[in-house]
Amino acid sequence: MTAAVTYEHIKTCKQSGARLGRVHTPHGSFETPMFMPVGTLATVKTMSPEDLERMDAQIILSNTYHLWLRPGEDIIEEAGGLHSFMNWDKPILTDSGGFQVFSLSDLRKITEEGVHFRNHLSGAKLFLSPEKAMQIQHSLGSDIMMAFDECPPYPADYSYMKSSVERTSRWAERCLTEHQQSGKDRQQGLFGIIQGGEYEELRKQSAKDLTSLDFPGYAVGGLSVGEPKDVMNRVLEFTTPLMPEHKPRYLMGVGSPDSLIDGAIRGIDMFDCVLPTASREMGLV
Repeated sequence: MTAAVTYEHIKTCKQSGARLGRVHTPHGSFETPMFMPVGTLATVKTMSPEDLERMDAQIILSNTYHLWLRPGEDIIEEAGGLHSFMNWDKPILTDSGGFQVFSLSDLRKITEEGVHFRNHLSGAKLFLSPEKAMQIQHSLGSDIMMAFDECPPYPADYSYMKSSVERTSRWAERCLTEHQQSGKDRQQGLFGIIQGGEYEELRKQSAKDLTSLDFPGYAVGGLSVGEPKDVMNRVLEFTTPLMPEHKPRYLMGVGSPDSLIDGAIRGIDMFDCVLPTASREMGLV
């Protein structure tokens, strides 16, 4: 049987290192390098599906954590999944909620089993584990799912980052087990997330752990969290070569024009960021 998500490498530029490719998913293919507009709550702010079609947005991203809170994954599943709910028949990627572990740091407690949250809207107690993150994304029906990881802050000392990387690797294995046992691994692709902060040794360890699990795609996480751009570029320079050439490479949360170029020439295929639509909503563009 064919995997849910596959990558077709077309060409690598000898001068810049940028890759031209195509990612195939159950809801069609998209060309890379590709910037994914962010539809956090199942809609890209200030834009209709028709607007996205006209701008040739070939894939969009939605947020697992926020959709879990409202309207709830059960309601979306009853509506036929995110594609039907959003009136979008092209590929969709959902993040896992791992970034909220970082961004809602005042409202959560990380344990080996998962993360205890306070709902940022109501204050109610919540618990998000690798298994739960997979179950929510299965209900959402996205084409590309992301493993549940810990996104550490910048800066973080080596000892903390090492423990975080090791936990992310264990969580990735639990995500994969849950995904495979669900029987949906032929309908949805699951990507692993490489962490390690600015530490080359830890990035190597994370990449080794995750590539051993043979995900159909890999992301570089833990960047665009406050580090200078020269640090981000340096991390990409030693991390991207650790990622399989025959699978898509995704830089999470990065979307400024200069960083798109910086990432592409370092071999990145996929990007996302709220910057364009947030700026448009505020009247800045």
